[in-house]
Amino acid sequence: MNVSVRELIWSARARFGARDYYGALLCLEDLVGSARAYADVYHLRGLCLTMLERPDEALEQFGRALDLNPRYVEAHLHRGLVLNQLGRTSEAAEAFQAAQRAEGPPVGGLSAPVAARLANEHARIGEHYAEAGALPEAIREYERAVSLGPMFHDLRLRLARLLIEGGNPLRAREELERILELRPDWIEASVHLGLARYLAGDVAGARQVWQGCLAERPDLERVNAYLAMVERIPT
Repeated sequence: MNVSVRELIWSARARFGARDYYGALLCLEDLVGSARAYADVYHLRGLCLTMLERPDEALEQFGRALDLNPRYVEAHLHRGLVLNQLGRTSEAAEAFQAAQRAEGPPVGGLSAPVAARLANEHARIGEHYAEAGALPEAIREYERAVSLGPMFHDLRLRLARLLIEGGNPLRAREELERILELRPDWIEASVHLGLARYLAGDVAGARQVWQGCLAERPDLERVNAYLAMVERIPT
């Protein structure tokens, strides 16, 4: 059964609210390490691991959330609380300062926290449209989301994937290249950049990107399949 991201996160939050932390982690398991692993997924996993008294694992999850969204104020704060509990007070102080800085300047005349909340709301609505098969509307909502949260790399990746699905690989390539300028180590974004280049007719460019992905992650079966596909195409 194809369960949506929205349903999995909703279920995980419900279990977290019922103090079923193991159950919440189980709900999120299928999203971890995939293109559907939004910053919220890692943040919620971090909260569960904190409540289960597994602080080192919690810190790792908060760190992953912040890799995807460096302005995730709650992730900075919860990371600081865990560090403080571990007696790592100087690191905790840095995390709390990062939370203050993460609020950032106003966006579109809105305060940064309000803009962030609205960005996530537009993304949520976009998922509803995507699940209904209304790709143009989904794309518009995600465009609004990334305009309000320009540093929300996970939302920009989702926008790029929707653009690919909607038959606009050139726009998708632009969005993916913006992500990789700031997150050059994000393999998932690179894999999709290769796909966008391939669909835009740039077979050589796709091959180059996928070969780079495979050099970093030889275990990626998708990339092996993509390369096998392009190797059958004459240069």
